[in-house]
Amino acid sequence: MAFCSPPRLAACRTPIQPAHCRLPRMPAPSPTPLTHIRPDVRAMRAYHVQPATGMLKMDAMENPFRLPADLQTALGQRLGALALNRYPSDARLAELQAALARYAGLPEGHRIMLGNGSDELIALLALACARPGSGERPGVLAPLPGFVMYALSAQLQGLDFVGVPLTADFELDEPAMLAAIARHRPALTYIAYPNNPTATLWDEGAVQRIIDAVGTQGGIVVMDEAYQPFACRSWIGRLHAEPGRNAHVLLMRTLSKFGLAGVRLGYLIGPAALVNEIDKVRPPYNVNLLSCETALFALEHAPVFAAQAAELRTQRDLLIGALRQLPGIAKCWDSQANMVLVRVADASRTYEGMKTLKVLVRNVSTMHPLLSNCLRLTVGSADDNAQMLAALQASS
Repeated sequence: MAFCSPPRLAACRTPIQPAHCRLPRMPAPSPTPLTHIRPDVRAMRAYHVQPATGMLKMDAMENPFRLPADLQTALGQRLGALALNRYPSDARLAELQAALARYAGLPEGHRIMLGNGSDELIALLALACARPGSGERPGVLAPLPGFVMYALSAQLQGLDFVGVPLTADFELDEPAMLAAIARHRPALTYIAYPNNPTATLWDEGAVQRIIDAVGTQGGIVVMDEAYQPFACRSWIGRLHAEPGRNAHVLLMRTLSKFGLAGVRLGYLIGPAALVNEIDKVRPPYNVNLLSCETALFALEHAPVFAAQAAELRTQRDLLIGALRQLPGIAKCWDSQANMVLVRVADASRTYEGMKTLKVLVRNVSTMHPLLSNCLRLTVGSADDNAQMLAALQASS
């Protein structure tokens, strides 16, 4: 009768250590709430808003003009009568959408979607295009340097972001844009019109050709017109003139630069069928009662805000002329927004010098290599601009 031989211990090549020589097993680290936060989120930096107490705030492209006293009083009375114990009324929000449609000149077949500023609209666009669990990573494409929220929203929703550098003078690199669109087939392509932080309003023909290229790939173009009150033209004219050619274009605006930065109200214009789909991911009551009523009040007094924008356009041209006379300014670019981009010898030194003099501007020199030693200056009132120019001259 055959028996199986017992296994040989000698076949084991791992030496057996005496118990007193064995290393203690390290316990697994205890989980904490932070372990549940995505690693890419933990690696991010939060959006930083500079402290501005006691400063002349020329870093955020805000309208420097407040409402006239009589309108302040009328608005206060109107807001004080609101039923703050109730959610915002759909009927009242519909009235706001209708008022914005009249103000903007809504093209036929288009509709408006409201957002808590443009930032929320950008996030909702990324959310609507993301495809979690599918293995697909749709892309977002935009010229660089540009608004930081395009890339950030793409990252947070798991979309790939493709940045296409502008030319050295901050114009669109049309061949590079067309090549990137053909290669990456982005779901969303952003065209800021005018651009932030360069204040550039790009060539209309080049922009239309880029829009055409995105259309052949089945993508969506978002024309970001945050600074429309200060620009010499808007893309909404192209939506009226060639609706078929621009049927995949969404137009995004905000009332922040209109003069209501504290209200946080943005709106998206686009073909109704497309906007209806994006609207499905919008949270309920995303526009609060106070913002809705303030925006309606402002639109009822739109000529007041139009006069403020006209004054800022005048001050912008005067500011650019003065900047080009300062010996410390290496370059001052043309502007179609309420900001001016300048290059100085040492952006960090100039920024800190102006801050010491209680004038706060934006140092954008680290945002992109093309912005080396650049500062972004808000266009303010005549007095604000004079104080900013004096601080800039003393600090350059």
